[in-house]
Amino acid sequence: MRAARLIKMVLLLQSRPSMTAAELARELEVSERTVTRDAQALSEAGVPVYADRGRAGGYRLIGGYRTRLTGLARGEAEALFLSGVPGALREMGLEDAASAARLKVSAALLPSLRDAPRTAAQRFHLDAPGWFREAPAPGLLPAVADAVWDDRRVVARYRRGDTEVERELEPYGLVLKAGVWYLCARVPGQEPSGQEPSERGPSGAGAHRAYRVYRIDRFTAVEAVTGAGVGTTAGTGPTSGPEPGTGPGSDSGPGTGSGPARFVRDPEFDLPAFWAERAEQFARSILRAEVVVRLSPEGVRALPHAVDAAAAREALAGADGAGADDDGWVTVTLAVESEEVARTQLTALGAEAEVLAPASLREWFAARAARLALLYGPGA
Repeated sequence: MRAARLIKMVLLLQSRPSMTAAELARELEVSERTVTRDAQALSEAGVPVYADRGRAGGYRLIGGYRTRLTGLARGEAEALFLSGVPGALREMGLEDAASAARLKVSAALLPSLRDAPRTAAQRFHLDAPGWFREAPAPGLLPAVADAVWDDRRVVARYRRGDTEVERELEPYGLVLKAGVWYLCARVPGQEPSGQEPSERGPSGAGAHRAYRVYRIDRFTAVEAVTGAGVGTTAGTGPTSGPEPGTGPGSDSGPGTGSGPARFVRDPEFDLPAFWAERAEQFARSILRAEVVVRLSPEGVRALPHAVDAAAAREALAGADGAGADDDGWVTVTLAVESEEVARTQLTALGAEAEVLAPASLREWFAARAARLALLYGPGA
């Protein structure tokens, strides 16, 4: 266990100019005191680990030291070949590069590990899109992916209502969600209200407000900025179309079409954290209506499977104070997308749920129950 930690510490220091004790402790999941002891052990073993004193100090390797302890164990080699998502790489135009990289890694493996690609592929496969839907790759995805890799500004045109909107963007990252590709981008010159760039932090209030999310299949053209707003344009067709429904954190507004070709990426930006935050906001934003429902014990258990899980948890938590009635049923106030959507969702609960409000929804279920009684009642 300690040997593996020491190797990881050397590799971490080899990959960065220097690291503080706190940074190493966080990466290695140990205390700073353990980091100090490990650094001393490496030094005694001949690894030139140097400790810089002071507030800006840390640990570093001196003399351009490079370790040869880069061999992979079987589990590590198999995990490496699992880390790629073939479909996503193909859609981004990176299939050839990924294939070449896998071949090079395979060639460098020990003979006993050469079967790692095959054993991993035989055991695990990721199929990202949901069931019963076609999810063709957006035609402009490779152009957007190139800009993301290159930290290059783009001028994107996308459909909004019956018009087309143009905006200059700093493309920070790509997200593949249920077979749909999204671009997380920053709009140049926009900072959280009342804050300068230097005042923003990844976890502070408004840290992500300058960033937007776009569905890439709504883009009609992407222009990579090569100078003062001039670049090569890739297009997909007409300049008008339906309202895009761009998903979490969608954006609208005119573009600027000017600025330097490349942008300086904010090192504090955390793509997974940003996406999780915006996805939660989006999920909540579409729950614009409320219904009051009385649930049996079985209905309580089934509710999270019939409606939005977070909305179900909040509704049941809000009902805890009142408790169950004499029949063991509980009454909850549930956030839903619309009354029409609630019809479909609550129908799945059958006789385990009674709609109390709004009156229009209760009347709809009463009429539906009457029709079902005609179909299945005595003499039907």
